[in-house]
Amino acid sequence: MSNPEKNQARHRITELTQEIRDHQFKYYVLDAPTISDAQFDKLLKELAALEAKHPELLEPDSPSLGVGGGFATSFAQHDHIEKMMSLDNVFDEDELGAWFDRVEKESASPQYLCELKVDGLAINLLYENGQLVRGLTRGNGVTGEDVTLNVKTIKGLPHQLTGKKVPTLIEVRGEVFFPVAAFNQLNEELEEAGKALFANPRNSAAGSLRQKDPRVTASRPLSVVVHGVGANEGLAFKNQSDAYGELKKLGLPTSDRFRVCGTRAEVIEFIQYYNEHRHDVEHEIDGVVIKVDSIAEQGKLGFTSRAPKWAIAYKYPPEEVTTKLLDIKVSVGRTGRVTPFAFMEPVKVAGSTITNATLHNQEEIERKGVLIGDTVIIRKAGDVIPEVLGPVLDKRTGKEKKFVMPKNCPECGSVLAAISEGDVDIRCTNQRSCPAQLRERIFYIGSRAALDIDVLGLEAAIAMLADKIIEDEGDLFDLTEEKLVRSPFFTKKDGTPGKNVEKLLAALSEAKSRPLWRTIVALSIRHVGPTAAQALAARLGSMDAIAKASVTELAEIDGVGGVIAESIVEWFSVDWHQAIVRKWAAAGVAMENIAGEAKPQTLAGLTFVVTGGLENFTRDSIAETISAHGGKPSSSVSKKTDYVLVGSDPGSKLAKAQELGVTIIDEARFLELLAGK
Repeated sequence: MSNPEKNQARHRITELTQEIRDHQFKYYVLDAPTISDAQFDKLLKELAALEAKHPELLEPDSPSLGVGGGFATSFAQHDHIEKMMSLDNVFDEDELGAWFDRVEKESASPQYLCELKVDGLAINLLYENGQLVRGLTRGNGVTGEDVTLNVKTIKGLPHQLTGKKVPTLIEVRGEVFFPVAAFNQLNEELEEAGKALFANPRNSAAGSLRQKDPRVTASRPLSVVVHGVGANEGLAFKNQSDAYGELKKLGLPTSDRFRVCGTRAEVIEFIQYYNEHRHDVEHEIDGVVIKVDSIAEQGKLGFTSRAPKWAIAYKYPPEEVTTKLLDIKVSVGRTGRVTPFAFMEPVKVAGSTITNATLHNQEEIERKGVLIGDTVIIRKAGDVIPEVLGPVLDKRTGKEKKFVMPKNCPECGSVLAAISEGDVDIRCTNQRSCPAQLRERIFYIGSRAALDIDVLGLEAAIAMLADKIIEDEGDLFDLTEEKLVRSPFFTKKDGTPGKNVEKLLAALSEAKSRPLWRTIVALSIRHVGPTAAQALAARLGSMDAIAKASVTELAEIDGVGGVIAESIVEWFSVDWHQAIVRKWAAAGVAMENIAGEAKPQTLAGLTFVVTGGLENFTRDSIAETISAHGGKPSSSVSKKTDYVLVGSDPGSKLAKAQELGVTIIDEARFLELLAGK
């Protein structure tokens, strides 16, 4: 066989494979076929014939070998060709003015492009020869998660670029969002069906895009808007605003809500206009992005390690609204802590509908001076938990009444009391069998913070307790199919086991091999969170050693201290607590550190305090990462702190770090330290 013939066959097989996969995707995922079954069969037949003639060209994942259209997203990680930068933020006109000053020192009379800051999920779309080949989340800016199949389900996003000047390669940056109208409609339908509602459009967009089954993503009315270019071969433009015109010619969804401004005053006018009209936009916004329009001037201004110097995000202040405080009720948590909650007339604030908010404790209620029946001020910024700021005093009618903390548990009737002298929190004293504490402990065991057990959510916990499948958490790892099907929650209408049975049993089996520190967290020992649990596991190595250790021995462990040490000793002194540990151990739950691949100790000897939200880590995973690489995660800033890692919406720890002169770093710099740079 001649090489030209073989190359021709290879080329045609590649073409057919891509075409067949596209049609399978349209048929199985989008439910919108564009060719007949006969036409599809013809393509598949041609591919099979070519592969039979040239078996050396047959790929293991060829469509000719597959059955049906099994599409699933694995979230494999890939590098961006060009780094996806974050944006620095300003929060008022003075801070914006300082940014203008810095820009105009380097760039005389710049033009500014103003655009809306879409509150969605950042996406990087890679097109090669006009074909969409990859969609990545931002990730850490260097590496993102592959959500290509899910992105392809978004209506209005072209799989093939159009126009006269299609670049050979281009990375297009944009934002995936859930349109507000579609979000509201979806929630109305869910409410009518008696199902749980989505929290807000941004979370809904993120959750929809990160579905393993792209058919689920396809069922959600996601949209996307593009606003930038990364790597680019074959497309030229002088200004950012020109780029938007070129992207639009390629068939990409751009926004018309931008303006090129020649003066600072015009920028301020744009910001003020959309602050007043932010709810008139089809998607949620949390501010305005201002960019130097000239690409040449952008290049001159350059970048910091994490953000371009030529762009800034002006963040709108948190929204504050008023509503009626209908009642104050208490809930009982997994450690018995009683928390009062404000129940209010539903009100929309910062993109989501709020009906309740924590009031923390009796002391906090008295400090804020709120009464049942008050009109209260509510504040919520982005994903932050809503907060009751206080009452609107001039709206009082005299019919308002003071909240009185109950003396008995609303769930089991047991006495409520402070555990220790001076404790502002009161707790239910029936730790073993209070229904509220039981279900919350079991629910917590299944959470990501503890053992991360699929299916073991709140509904499952309630069902297992209500149907007497388990007495307490000690019975979890002895569950069988026979036991679970005693509950309607785990059976189909015909009485056969539901899919959740197999999933739960598999997840419980997997959870047995979780690291020791996660098992410690799952026990719900008061004051023992991930940081203390990791310190205990690292120093003592086994549950038996922890249980036998004295208060003095435990208190000497860095990251534990006296209060936690006393709590641990007290917990292990209770016979039914010991029984839980014995049952878990007998069922095969890991009670010792499992030897694994040692991580490079790039953070050895360094103490970190983290404040604010991070892009690549949860609160628990950042502590785990720091510890695994030899560092020490700490909850408080002191002179002994080496670094304060600052994310979005940092708290008072940032101010403390500034006061003490502690080095402040962002997530990008932390990742460099992690890599040993």
